[in-house]
Amino acid sequence: MKVSDYIARFLVAERVPCVFEMSGGMITHLLDSIYSLGGPRILSVHHEQAAAFAADAVGRMTGIPGVAMATSGPGATNLLTGIGSCYFDSAPAVFITGQVNRNEQKGERAVRQLGFQETDIVSMALPITKASWLVRDEREVPELLRRAFALAVEGRPGPVLLDIPMDVQRADIEAFSAATDATPAVTNDAANEADELDESVWDDLFAQLGAARRPLILVGGGVRASLAIEPLRSFVQRVRVPVVNSLLAVDVLPYEDRLRVGMLGSYGNRWANHAVGRSDFLLVLGSRLDVRQTGAETKAFKGERAIFHVDCERGEINNRVVGCRAVVSELGDFLARANRQAEERRFEERVEWLAEINDLRREWPDTRELAEVPGINPNVLMHQLSRVSASASAYVVDVGQHQMWAAQSLELNAEQRFLTSGGMGSMGYSLPAAIGAAISDPARAVVLIAGDGGFQSNIQELQTVARNRLPLKMVIVNNNCHGMVRQFQQSYFDERYQSTLWGYSAPDFEKVAGAYGIDARTVAEASEVEAALGWLWESPDAPALLQVMVDTYANAYPKIAFGHPLTEMEPFAKPLDMEGT
Repeated sequence: MKVSDYIARFLVAERVPCVFEMSGGMITHLLDSIYSLGGPRILSVHHEQAAAFAADAVGRMTGIPGVAMATSGPGATNLLTGIGSCYFDSAPAVFITGQVNRNEQKGERAVRQLGFQETDIVSMALPITKASWLVRDEREVPELLRRAFALAVEGRPGPVLLDIPMDVQRADIEAFSAATDATPAVTNDAANEADELDESVWDDLFAQLGAARRPLILVGGGVRASLAIEPLRSFVQRVRVPVVNSLLAVDVLPYEDRLRVGMLGSYGNRWANHAVGRSDFLLVLGSRLDVRQTGAETKAFKGERAIFHVDCERGEINNRVVGCRAVVSELGDFLARANRQAEERRFEERVEWLAEINDLRREWPDTRELAEVPGINPNVLMHQLSRVSASASAYVVDVGQHQMWAAQSLELNAEQRFLTSGGMGSMGYSLPAAIGAAISDPARAVVLIAGDGGFQSNIQELQTVARNRLPLKMVIVNNNCHGMVRQFQQSYFDERYQSTLWGYSAPDFEKVAGAYGIDARTVAEASEVEAALGWLWESPDAPALLQVMVDTYANAYPKIAFGHPLTEMEPFAKPLDMEGT
């Protein structure tokens, strides 16, 4: 069997829903084999970065590694930002790049390049993948494919890259057999994990949890990455402890859940940060406790409270915030055992603590943070959008101020997902990732939220949306600037808005969408928003774009005043120093 045919059959056996790619000479054998076999679906995009972001979204939505392919040279290097996004945000993915024939590779020669477009993508990708391999012999292909798909989902998920020379792709190997060649199901060994979970952990954890008057559970993106969302929800309801979430965990509890507090961190809900500041016990599940969550003052964040920190990677614990009780475990295993332990105990509703949090929420509502901004209030917009988007499978959000407004104010139901680029923080994520989300759940529409700057970063994928008639409901929050950095310049550069407002411009996205054959409208007045959102959903199965004009000088508030504890937030507190992130 031809190697490229073997790979195509392997992808079918792995239940890969779609391969995202932009055609190039070094992947033509692969494209032809997948096409000839009749699966998986091939979805062609217009930039390899988009293919990588789409694969990222598939991995997050399904738990099955997303797959993207690219040709050698610029095709492969264009994948790197999306590969990094998968790595930092723990999205399982397998990237397959074509490479020049083995006899055209420079090897140890003292030259920069031998074959046309020859590029050492394996070395470039190595720091941002779980593994990156150059296939040197066609007989390696079956084992490397199995290892790639297994490794992508083992432990903390992430991307794996296979670089396959063109002459390897057309070589012959033994025929594919689904019974023996497909990747076996990956299961975590609970017995091995139990060795990491000393029995004293449970007595200590529940003793301190029971004694705490103001306990909180802090949930990060690791809970989703470990496919442990239902055990997490069961545990929260059993122990009756309120939950704060990181940016990547906006969707862990439905908006209406009485135990959902909100997002903490640099741009967190003000009441959530105050709740963390008042808490006397924290159970941290699958969060890195990075600077965007804790602020720069890690000693103030730790305070005198006890923190139990659960993560599958030992290096993430007591890294920035020290003095935590380290619990090294897969979250799925931890929560399964925690639920069994919790069944044997009784937990009282902390009525006073929940009332205190709700009082904070009423004192500092998100919709009042920008009450003085003229025109459309972005936080109000997110609530309005949520009310008409209950049928959407996911909100896919780009990077910028709109990302913070969305995370602060969207009202997700129990079945909806929230996808955004966290660790990489890449503008241009939302449009291709929304394509991946739509492929993952084709029966339902996807809501895309982007700023004018980020949307332009991968705007070419509107053609992919139009060609495939994908049901994307695109909301472009247009403030005619790079708002997040403009706000930074306002704080630290005496309002010199070079390259964010000065020297920057955005097109009329309504007209751009029209050029691609996508229905579009623009709204600029608050009184017109509800009708415009109703229009957006008139045809649930069709793509549509709504351009929402907001004030150029609207800031993302609240924001931790850099150098202060997370309870001291702008605009009421001022930064002590220039932030570095």
